[in-house]
Amino acid sequence: MHDIIALKELLKEPKQVMITTHHKPDADALGSSLGLAGYLKKKGHHVTVITPSDYPSFLNWMEGNDDVMVYSQKNDHLVQRIIQESQVIFCLDFNNLSRINEMGEYIREAKGVKVLVDHHLQPEDFADLDYANTSAAATAEIVYDLIKGMGDGDLIDAGIGESLYAGIMTDTGSFRHPSTSKNVHLIIADLLNIGVRTSDIHRFIYDSSSELRLRFLGYALKDKLVVLREFNTAYISITADELKAYDSKTGDTEGLVNYALSIEGIVFAALIIDRKEAVKMSFRSVGDFSANEFARSHFSGGGHKNAAGGISTDSLEATVEKFESLLPLYKDKLAASHNR
Repeated sequence: MHDIIALKELLKEPKQVMITTHHKPDADALGSSLGLAGYLKKKGHHVTVITPSDYPSFLNWMEGNDDVMVYSQKNDHLVQRIIQESQVIFCLDFNNLSRINEMGEYIREAKGVKVLVDHHLQPEDFADLDYANTSAAATAEIVYDLIKGMGDGDLIDAGIGESLYAGIMTDTGSFRHPSTSKNVHLIIADLLNIGVRTSDIHRFIYDSSSELRLRFLGYALKDKLVVLREFNTAYISITADELKAYDSKTGDTEGLVNYALSIEGIVFAALIIDRKEAVKMSFRSVGDFSANEFARSHFSGGGHKNAAGGISTDSLEATVEKFESLLPLYKDKLAASHNR
């Protein structure tokens, strides 16, 4: 990790700044991006936030959301121009350029200074300044610490703070994951002091489901949940037709994998979804069993030790079959994690 002085020197005068984050941004991705953008605008920088795809509507309340540019083929030339003209490019909550689709190669070739702010494992070496911290609970936590480290903690207002709070709250599982450190609680105390609406943010994110989303959740848990007690594993697989039947929107499957993990005796869970262009997978684990290692070894994925993602170009049926066939190889590790 680079010294904060290098970042302070880079940003001592107003610059053209671009901020981007990973495909299908979650609350930490968008919250850290908009929190950082709000701070940099206060410092006089010209800031553009570009996401490589759309994101859940339950994040639209964040301050600065209306100015976010969502990449599409229709604005490809404009996005390329912004990237080329940016003097500083912040890459938040991802550490591999493949996570931002077409924009990845544009940023790889960009002349601007690339700044990585992230908390995932096994980063790609593409950034000029690296502020990755794999022990951080959320990228929003790192952004908060960077702002404080720059001596600008007084610039964190309620709007910036609420975006950062959303990222920290969701990535810690509402402060129940092992990553919830003393530093996290101290940050939240500071955010409370500046008027962050914690209960409102929880309601915006967790209590804004459509009726169809709730019915989809019920269907997935009743008819699609598979529990493999022998391997302390549970998974849910969803077809493209099932997504269509429930008019599934971006964010509607978020958190679904955690229901599988919540079953007593389960230490490893997967959500396997046919997205037509590929089969996308979310993995969650508890204890010493590494979801990250499993995803990296078998499904071209990665992430955190206990939360990772993967991808498959096989059919949904073949992907599920492969997933199940791998579990006997991990039976002892899964049992050991359960018995801890």
